[in-house]
Amino acid sequence: MIYTVTFNPSLDYIVSMEEFRMGMTNRTTAEQIFPGGKGINVSIVLRNLGIENTALGFTAGFTGEQIEKEVQKIGLLADFIRVDGGISRINVKLKDYDGTEINGMGPQIDAASVEKLFEKLDALCAGDALVLAGSIPKCLPDSIYSDIMERLENRGVLFAVDATGELLLHVLRYRPFLIKPNNHELGELFGVTLDTRESVVPYAKKLQDGGARNVLVSMAGQGAVLADETGEVHMLAAPKGTLVNAVGAGDSMVAGFLAGWTQKKDYEHAFRMGVSAGSASAFSEQLATKEEVEQVYAGL
Repeated sequence: MIYTVTFNPSLDYIVSMEEFRMGMTNRTTAEQIFPGGKGINVSIVLRNLGIENTALGFTAGFTGEQIEKEVQKIGLLADFIRVDGGISRINVKLKDYDGTEINGMGPQIDAASVEKLFEKLDALCAGDALVLAGSIPKCLPDSIYSDIMERLENRGVLFAVDATGELLLHVLRYRPFLIKPNNHELGELFGVTLDTRESVVPYAKKLQDGGARNVLVSMAGQGAVLADETGEVHMLAAPKGTLVNAVGAGDSMVAGFLAGWTQKKDYEHAFRMGVSAGSASAFSEQLATKEEVEQVYAGL
């Protein structure tokens, strides 16, 4: 079974407008609301690809209730922990202004609630996979991902981590099965600019030297690179298509990779599935369906 953890789920409120003007009243021309958060996105795409999984995380307040309702509508298997402090966040994303968004803070997660999550994770065993993805509320330490991995160490659980900065660096000692920085995040770790597929390879290998087994680097329009644990390096240019919605593309890549690995235990196939899923989501209004992923895969 694959499990995902989203510490800071959200309601993603995606709006379109004819023109955004600062200091003025702006009216939307279209609106969409989805349950959001990187782990939830991974769970949705895994489900779309026919891979059984369970979404874990924390919800709070009326927004948390709505997140749970939206997840149930999708048919996703979830086991969220309700907390009392604050409310789950609302993230406002301006669809026609690429990358422009306002993300909420999220709730206060107390130590007792964290322990409840740990108790749920204690049930994981050899053959299970755990995806730790996205930001965490400020109330939690940036060692929380590594704390989880330390607790589950030596159980044969495969860890996939999609995080940045210290949150990512802390987990390397626990030899995560997969990490997925993008080229900008990878460059920030080493104080360099990485704008070609070839340039990311030595830095992906540095993360492998630090403990990561497989390093998958997404590069938007430049494609992607995988440094796998056998020593092979895989590269693909970005599939051709029209960018419709970049939200969740990176999460879809993680889901596609894990789905591909689950299917064939082959890194080339897993890599191609990851690129296909990420691109299919970017080319779609919503997260990619199985048919959309298969269509992109066939064109690689």
